[in-house]
Amino acid sequence: MPYVTVGEENSAPIEIFYEDHGQGRPVVLIHGFPLSGRAWERQERALLAAGRRVITYDRRGFGRSSQPTTGYDYDTFAADLDKLLAALDLTDVDLAGHSMGGGEIARYLGTYGSARIGKAVIVSGVPPYLLKTAETPQGVPQEVFDEIAGALVADRFGYFTEWNKSFFNLDETLGKRISPEAVQDAWNTAVSASPTGTIACVATWITDFRADLPKIDIPVLVLHGTADRILPIDATGARTHELIKDSEYVAIEGADHGLCWTYAEEVNAELLRFLG
Repeated sequence: MPYVTVGEENSAPIEIFYEDHGQGRPVVLIHGFPLSGRAWERQERALLAAGRRVITYDRRGFGRSSQPTTGYDYDTFAADLDKLLAALDLTDVDLAGHSMGGGEIARYLGTYGSARIGKAVIVSGVPPYLLKTAETPQGVPQEVFDEIAGALVADRFGYFTEWNKSFFNLDETLGKRISPEAVQDAWNTAVSASPTGTIACVATWITDFRADLPKIDIPVLVLHGTADRILPIDATGARTHELIKDSEYVAIEGADHGLCWTYAEEVNAELLRFLG
């Protein structure tokens, strides 16, 4: 299986697992929390059919990547992405990031620039700044993040059952847009991730990307669901669009946070249109 070594913890290498399929202009898909590159299954199929080379990878701590106890911050996540792009010698590559993956896009472009990148798509992304403050009244109060981290420490297996209810808006979508088996698979992926990394990632959700976004100088599509219960659209998608010059903004009516599965046709149509 293909891996890129991005660091070391004690005597063990930290390796990022990736998959690389198809031909044509490359696109790298960056998954959300607490999933893996497999979460892009429905988008990968559409992109491959459109003649694109598709690379997915698992963030450190998740999927088949190493599960270190260090490096759960966006500077490191962006550095991991940079090492993957360099190892595969990718140029004129498009990026698409869901949820936490939108943070990788923002921090990567804000830090490393756009020399390798053609276009980017942020799908229900965590930028620009999720914490509720006087400057960001639409944000989420600190105590919510504290409660999530506490629940994960106490019983992450039980917590992810509740998490999926809001991630996919199961009261509206179960049996219609998503099957119980697909929800079970998401749960399996979540509880298989690093316990340390899972808990540590919660603190990264309030990373401040407001200095990164204005530096972005490539075409960007900001895509968000209007019914997102994990990352409220007014605090994230709408504000990200405002801070990225000349970005395009599409709100998918009624879509939940897990829209890459539940609203796959709508997401795919926008990806294919924007990425060409």
